[in-house]
Amino acid sequence: MADHNEPAHAMTDRAKILEEMNERSREVFRRVVESYLGTGAPVGSRTLTRDFSEKVSAATIRNVMQDLEFLGLLESPHISAGRVPTEQGLRMFVDGLLEVGDLENTDREAIDATLGSNSQDVGGILDRIGSALSGVTQGASLVLAPKHEAPIKHIEFVSLAQDRALVVLVFADGHVENRIFTPPPGQTPSSMREAANFLNAVAEGRTLSELQSVMARHIADRRQEIDKLAQELVESGLAVWEGDTETEERLIVRGRANLLDPETEEEDLERIRSLFDDLERKRDIARFLELADEGEGVRIFIGSENKLFSLSGSSLVVSPYMNADRKIIGAVGVIGPTRLNYGRIVPIVDYTAQLVGKLIADRS
Repeated sequence: MADHNEPAHAMTDRAKILEEMNERSREVFRRVVESYLGTGAPVGSRTLTRDFSEKVSAATIRNVMQDLEFLGLLESPHISAGRVPTEQGLRMFVDGLLEVGDLENTDREAIDATLGSNSQDVGGILDRIGSALSGVTQGASLVLAPKHEAPIKHIEFVSLAQDRALVVLVFADGHVENRIFTPPPGQTPSSMREAANFLNAVAEGRTLSELQSVMARHIADRRQEIDKLAQELVESGLAVWEGDTETEERLIVRGRANLLDPETEEEDLERIRSLFDDLERKRDIARFLELADEGEGVRIFIGSENKLFSLSGSSLVVSPYMNADRKIIGAVGVIGPTRLNYGRIVPIVDYTAQLVGKLIADRS
């Protein structure tokens, strides 16, 4: 579950450190991390001695914790005598010691309940799934909705005013989308018909992304058949689709309030606000979740392992989902503090991704 952008030697080094730990060091490390994930509080040596598997002194455990700190796996926040895991320590725990539990029935039922509606609106269902996911995990959820990739059946331009026109896109599956845009000056009814006829001759049977990639070549090849005015209308009309993120994957974010605990320190609040500002402002945020080259399965990003979360100190547990052709078309995930209950969140995200994939496949 390591971040694919991480150097291979870093992963090897962590595996080697874990392998070379003796049983006592490993148990101390595991207990510190598990306690931190459960409470968020630093863990002291005296706390560990009370329920340790063997009878050892607080001084012995303190020495082990100092060794783990020297290795970069634990750190002391403020002047506290207790320790918390570093990002590197959390990564090593997640990769080598994390025990992933089974999906709890109550969690499964809460997510399944979102499909109780007979609505055919995939966007609405994904929105409800995002809300259920944030409710179940008490984190913020991300759902990357797939773009509409059905073949195009018909394109039409409609003049609304001198400086406004409508481009209407009809897909083979009956889905209809339309956008208002500013056409080049001097358009006439005949140039609009000519532009639409040209596009329909080129477009039928192609998806929008396929049409955009071949449009320039066809205009060059058939320059004699389309006058300059119609050509400009084609280019400006299609640019509306290219530049509008609604035709691309839509990012649904739910559960922002879950990360804004009233007791959260002001500095942490500012970091969380910064994260959500990024999520809402960056039009290319969906690219962060493009997992097409990463294969199946749940992946975990911890803190600064990804630049999006470097300031907020948050973690992301994310899994891609696939359509009926086993092509990755989107992703679902949960954002939370680095002390997420990873063992519980991983099966929830995995199950939700499979559910969304089946939903998309059934409706395609």
